[in-house]
Amino acid sequence: MINKPTKLATDLSLRNDEPGQIARQDSEALRHYLQAATSDNTRKAYRSAIRQFEKWGGRLPTDRDTLIRYLLARAESHNSRTLDLHLTAISQWHHYQGIIDPVKDPLVRKTMEGIRRTHGLPKRKAKALRLSHIAQMVDHLRHLPDCKKKCRDIALVLTGFFGAFRRSELVKVQVSDLVWEPEGLIIKLPRSKTDQQAMSLIRALPFGEQSCCAATAVKVWMETAGIDEGPLFRPVNRWDQVQARQLNPGAINDLLKSLGKACRFDFVPDLSSHSFRRGLSTSAARERIDFELIKKQGGWKSDATVWEYIEEGQQLSENASLILMEKMAAMISTDS
Repeated sequence: MINKPTKLATDLSLRNDEPGQIARQDSEALRHYLQAATSDNTRKAYRSAIRQFEKWGGRLPTDRDTLIRYLLARAESHNSRTLDLHLTAISQWHHYQGIIDPVKDPLVRKTMEGIRRTHGLPKRKAKALRLSHIAQMVDHLRHLPDCKKKCRDIALVLTGFFGAFRRSELVKVQVSDLVWEPEGLIIKLPRSKTDQQAMSLIRALPFGEQSCCAATAVKVWMETAGIDEGPLFRPVNRWDQVQARQLNPGAINDLLKSLGKACRFDFVPDLSSHSFRRGLSTSAARERIDFELIKKQGGWKSDATVWEYIEEGQQLSENASLILMEKMAAMISTDS
């Protein structure tokens, strides 16, 4: 067993025997493309998982018994989904090093299954923002004193909701990704969670009523901040000065929670940037908007995911109980 902490192979570094088989001048190019095969967020998550395993006392490569001891030690203190991630990271390390993967051992898998059944909790979902919630947020912002941050926040909220954006997508949008048409704004996403091959997904934001038009809000923000190149959404400091760098993704969650408190929503802890995507899809479902239009606007690849959102949005309106209650009401009326 190697006692020295080992560099995470989910950086997708070359296997130990590969430099000798591949010409030296090609090895760096290969390393580059192997790294590009895994997203930055995934790599960061795997690195963190390996660090936690090593902090506990584990070393790579590891074996079945060590993994089981690790799972037993963390079963009650860690969410089962977190432990699943840790096992995946460890498994990937062994896989890319060409070493037998102890995670595949039946005893390890059975232990993990028992932990899920015993300690597993439902995944906490972000609160889906309704149209009325977005209207309240925008109305609150419009009543604030005029400033650049106010313009940015209105554009962020409307764009995030009507474009069903992920926060990682919003902060990466560049002015060069914007295409202005007579009918509205098209945003070409440079890269998305569901577009790792950079096939260029788009979000279309048509011009509409000015009070709730995302495309108009973006135009006002750009004109107010004097932005004509670089990142679209940027930090604004306490002196209302617009910074040159792109906005930190965490700032979007902070903004939503701040607006939620200002609007006195009772679900502030459940607000996150994913509230935009869930909100757009469930709100569209309540309005009986066509399945394909919902799927297209959010850029979803999976039909199952879209149907899940639609069912969530219509779970009270499309409900067997409604028909039964109408029948019962008629019976009660007749009996009385």
